[in-house]
Amino acid sequence: MKNSPLKSASLRHWLAGFAILLVVLVLVLSFFPWDSLRGPINRYVSEQLGRRFEITKHLSVDLGRTTTVRAEGVEIANPEWAHDSYLLKATAAEFDINLLPLVVGKVVLPRIKLTEPMIGLQIEPDGRRTWALSRDTSDKSAVPQIGAVVVDQGNVSYLAKAQGADLDVQFSLAPEAGNELPLSYKAIGQWKHETFTANGRAGGVLEFSQNTQASFPLEVNAVAGRTSLKAKGSIANLADLAGIDATFDLQGQNLDDLYNLLGVVLPSTPPYKLRGKLDKKDKLWVVSQIQGLLGKSDLSGSLSFDQSSAVPLLTGKVQSRVMDFADLGAVIGMAPSGALAPKKQAVAASNIKKPAQANSSSKASPTGTAPGKVLPRTPLDVTKLKAMNADVIYSAADIRHVKELPLDKGSVHVKLNAGVLQLEPISLGVAGGSVAGTIRIDSTVSPAAFNTRLDVRAVQLNQLFPAVETTKTGLGKVSGQFDLQGRGNSLAQMLGSASGDVAVLMGKGEISNILLEFMGLDGGEVIKFLLRGDRNVQLRCAAAAFDVRQGLMSSRAIVLDTSDTVITGQGQISLANETLDILLKPEPKDMSILSLRSPLRIGGTFAHMSAGPEKSALAGRAGIALLLAAINPLLALAATIETGPGENADCAAILSKAAHPATNAATGKK
Repeated sequence: MKNSPLKSASLRHWLAGFAILLVVLVLVLSFFPWDSLRGPINRYVSEQLGRRFEITKHLSVDLGRTTTVRAEGVEIANPEWAHDSYLLKATAAEFDINLLPLVVGKVVLPRIKLTEPMIGLQIEPDGRRTWALSRDTSDKSAVPQIGAVVVDQGNVSYLAKAQGADLDVQFSLAPEAGNELPLSYKAIGQWKHETFTANGRAGGVLEFSQNTQASFPLEVNAVAGRTSLKAKGSIANLADLAGIDATFDLQGQNLDDLYNLLGVVLPSTPPYKLRGKLDKKDKLWVVSQIQGLLGKSDLSGSLSFDQSSAVPLLTGKVQSRVMDFADLGAVIGMAPSGALAPKKQAVAASNIKKPAQANSSSKASPTGTAPGKVLPRTPLDVTKLKAMNADVIYSAADIRHVKELPLDKGSVHVKLNAGVLQLEPISLGVAGGSVAGTIRIDSTVSPAAFNTRLDVRAVQLNQLFPAVETTKTGLGKVSGQFDLQGRGNSLAQMLGSASGDVAVLMGKGEISNILLEFMGLDGGEVIKFLLRGDRNVQLRCAAAAFDVRQGLMSSRAIVLDTSDTVITGQGQISLANETLDILLKPEPKDMSILSLRSPLRIGGTFAHMSAGPEKSALAGRAGIALLLAAINPLLALAATIETGPGENADCAAILSKAAHPATNAATGKK
């Protein structure tokens, strides 16, 4: 049935009336005197926030699903406990607000524009924050959701005691055609309790929204304590520091400082300069294209820092083409590269001090050691090992400037999990051979527990001590094993409490004869070789093995067997006191004149070693010589004639004994 003309006319009149009503409503709202509502609005908002809110001059509103509010003269007070009086005080403010979320008490502000604002932000250790728009300032749900913020000039103060932050930031906007970074800023104060300054430029619109597709350009020049950063790039979300894409230059005195600033656990290093590319998505930070220097060592590679778990994870792979060995000193508590410290000189046989000279001079100790000590005593901050987990591989193709131990290359896989640091595997190229093994440090106990096992294979004797001239013509391969466990928070403490076993072995080869003759105090042979030059003698075997108990190394076997001499020994080395007392007994296989052979005692400290004849044995032989001299001066020479009673050592038995430690009870192993 068709509609009657009367009904059609009524519908048209109703629609026309509704349209007129909408027009009237829009006109009323458009010309509504919103200023008349400033008083009621100020009182209502102040009551809801529990602090003063006031629009002091003018108010206008454009209603809609997203309503735009314009106000001249805006003041929002801070809670009474805050340092600054105002959360916001601005000449003018314009903001969009979504009305629908207000029904459930959520404030959503897609856009804010502020003119000459003064902003006071403060967060307390208990969670209270000035920007929580509620009477309960610890309620995170009361924090407004903010999208884009535009400011022309003003000031922001930020105080966070738990972060060690107290910053004052000034900024100004200079909109110019074609200027991608119209906003300039300058910050001064403290960050992580370190003196902090920063300046730079940024885009005109600060993006805090998680859903924005725009990138916010940013330039940063910052200095915090001893660390400086220059960065240039973009960021998608300032609130969560998400969507970062930037290049950076970072330099400082020690990478360990970054733990305090960023929470990343890195080893102590000498001064560094690094550059690279930084990307961040969600909770994952990726630093790639790393290039730079640590001390005199180059560094390249990439690292990732994942904060998505309760304990963050550092992963990556870094390498050095050339690594300066001195730059490793800071890692174990020694003086960093470039620090004022005496140079250690290898002790050659020709310059070992006699007992009377042992304390004739004293040099200042390197940083990290006690006076008269060699082992580093600087505490290693193992408590930081609980702050994150790690899985990082480091390698060095060329290790240089190693005088005492000729390393040539190396690599290590660093694994850190739940406070337990494991270096496995460790691989080092040493004097034509290799050192491989593992080191484990458990920081979950106090003091920290360490366990190390290192295997030495085929190290070339003539390359092993480059600073000792008398070993350069030697031939042979040295092998060994170091298996130690202990407790301590410094390298000195760890070794001073160590238990386990140490063994060094060598098979057939050649060694310098002048070194042996010096150890035997054979005057005739030393004079002969000094006049005619040195020569090598055949080595049948050599072994030095120690059982270690609570830092005290007790000899299990000390034997050196050559075609000229059999040298046996015994003694102890204290890693806790850094002292040694070794008695060597040479038994020559040849006949020599002018020999005052007696046991040779090596003693003193690690810092000041001494070597000389065993006094009691030498005194007896000297007494016989004096008695014979009283009868006939020519007979005194007979006392110096050595008939060479030494016999070949059983090398197979010696090497077997040295290679196998004593019982577990003796070594302190469990």
